[in-house]
Amino acid sequence: MSSNVIPTTTLGAGGPGAGPVVGVQGLGCMGMSEFYGETDTAEALATLDRALELGVTLFDTADIYGSGHNEELIGPFVQANRDQVVLATKFAIERRADDPAYRGVNNDPAYIRKAVDASLRRLGVDVIDLYYMHRRDPQVPLSESVGAMAELVQAGKVTYLGLSEVTGAELREAHAVHPITAIQSEWSLFSRDVERSAVPAAAELGVTFVPYSPLGRGFLTGAFSNASELGQDDFRQYQPRFTGDNAARNAALLTPVHKIAAAHGATAAQVALAWVQQQAEVHGLAVVPIPGTRKRSRLEENTAATALHLSADELAQLEPIAAQVAGDRYPDMSGTSAARE
Repeated sequence: MSSNVIPTTTLGAGGPGAGPVVGVQGLGCMGMSEFYGETDTAEALATLDRALELGVTLFDTADIYGSGHNEELIGPFVQANRDQVVLATKFAIERRADDPAYRGVNNDPAYIRKAVDASLRRLGVDVIDLYYMHRRDPQVPLSESVGAMAELVQAGKVTYLGLSEVTGAELREAHAVHPITAIQSEWSLFSRDVERSAVPAAAELGVTFVPYSPLGRGFLTGAFSNASELGQDDFRQYQPRFTGDNAARNAALLTPVHKIAAAHGATAAQVALAWVQQQAEVHGLAVVPIPGTRKRSRLEENTAATALHLSADELAQLEPIAAQVAGDRYPDMSGTSAARE
């Protein structure tokens, strides 16, 4: 499949939070710093440059990735290409240096004001294009946290607002405080719980959906069939879908993906991404998935998927997969939107 410059769409098109034009596929930068085993910094930076050449303009990071390292890593690239890059980063997940496993969620307004300044400093920029609340703390009223985010817009530190892992009701509530441009949650052939309320709400409000892990954290590509094949520093070792009997059961679900890929002369990854991209037509909203990669070869494979169109029959073949998936997305699902539906 070709690797021409990808098509574009407008973030938040059709809603009051309408933002910039971006490539219909973005790039998740998390794995360039941690979570997926060893990385090659030189190749990761070359991947950023190649992404821009291919028309990828939405680059996604977060303050938690590498405890700030990922923002520092991509900062010089963003600065050098500031007029082309649409920069997205996130706040809300706290870590502790003395406890690597600790993850806390903080939506407190005072914390938000500190977090944005820290991200701006690490990135070396004056403004963040799209600033997401990474996770929702139900103990803090949305009006307070989104209100604090809106103040960042007024202060010129942030241009557009986004939310991650929220329900449809939470999106509507936040949108009433300040226009939301994008919502980010896991959405793939293996993870479709967002279609219950978040996707319909986003379509209604003109909010762009940004699916993370559209390749099922690599499982949908066939790159591995069990977490035991991965390194000990790979966090997928601890995800229920990729271990033991669950992994074997889920690997068996990929048969139609490989069949369709063979018919198109494509890869399983390209079919999985084409399915996600095509949800824009199915649900009537802009969809900009952010598959993560640290390699130019994978990036080129991923972006080429934007040229693949699946037929109604092929979509029907893929439809039953998600309902048959064994295991949750995370060992602890309490921080996800699915837990609050």
